[in-house]
Amino acid sequence: MWIKPYGMKEGFFIGGGLIIVGLLLQLCAGPVDWDVFRWPVNGIVLAVFLALIAIIYLLRKRVYGLQFIGTYKAAIPALVYAVVLTIIMGLTPQKSLIPGSSFPTGEGSMWIDYMLNFWPFVLIYVYIAVILGLIILRRAFHSPLSPLNLKRDIPFLLNHLGLFLAMTTATLGNADMQRLKMITVKGEPEWRALTPQQQIVEMPITIELKEFVMETYDDGSPRRYASDIIITPRNPLATQRSPLTSDIVATVEVNKPVEVDGWKIYQYGYDTQMGAMSQISILELVSDPWLPLVYTGIYMMLAGAVCMFLFGGRKKVENRPINSKS
Repeated sequence: MWIKPYGMKEGFFIGGGLIIVGLLLQLCAGPVDWDVFRWPVNGIVLAVFLALIAIIYLLRKRVYGLQFIGTYKAAIPALVYAVVLTIIMGLTPQKSLIPGSSFPTGEGSMWIDYMLNFWPFVLIYVYIAVILGLIILRRAFHSPLSPLNLKRDIPFLLNHLGLFLAMTTATLGNADMQRLKMITVKGEPEWRALTPQQQIVEMPITIELKEFVMETYDDGSPRRYASDIIITPRNPLATQRSPLTSDIVATVEVNKPVEVDGWKIYQYGYDTQMGAMSQISILELVSDPWLPLVYTGIYMMLAGAVCMFLFGGRKKVENRPINSKS
């Protein structure tokens, strides 16, 4: 072991070492607190992470271990660890951890119930992102520029770069995502919303419920319910200001949100005791500023798949033998 060239054993050893380091961090520092990575911290972390990948790439010829990280013999063991941890995550009911808190110590509470805050899980995926970044750089700068290579490299780069972009921005952007609940009463403007921890947040906009609408089936169960609302900008002296310059009249339905100032407003609930006569509508307000970058990564992967289909199909046609008639 550790005799050049390195193989799968070394790859599994590195992955296992990361898991052990993660467990030590879990015991000493507690769970990963993603709330710390709010903007601009997550932007700085992303810049440093990209710089680190570039440095590893530049030093790969001088340090063999760095060169090994960008190989499939390092990637496959890392993926095995990631798959195992992800399967555990899928088989375990996951819970949300309150930012800044430690894991509950009550009966039945386990680290694997909070995998997104579990250091071994996070370190393995960071390691995979590093490997992915090195593979992208190697492919981008070491392929001769020819039409044949472009047909091969463009789908590869679109797929891998899209996956890298989606992984990193979804992870770091999670700290900036806000999911709030607002309880509106008919005829009363409301600008206060509640976090999942029941903390009050003053919004830069005011929402007034004009009418709650419900359509029911013959048995009385709800078929459709929606809220007619008016959205107005807050007073200029408010804590948060909105670029909104005029009122917006809109109808919010389940799965049909209204988007204002980067917030998506969803119909969430109502006064179930009053039913169709409810004077209360509960709205969910969601802000995810990094989501366009995540979607960009997904679209790049889709484009890569389309390119693979098109270029692969052409290659088969071009290589098909021509039957001559005698």
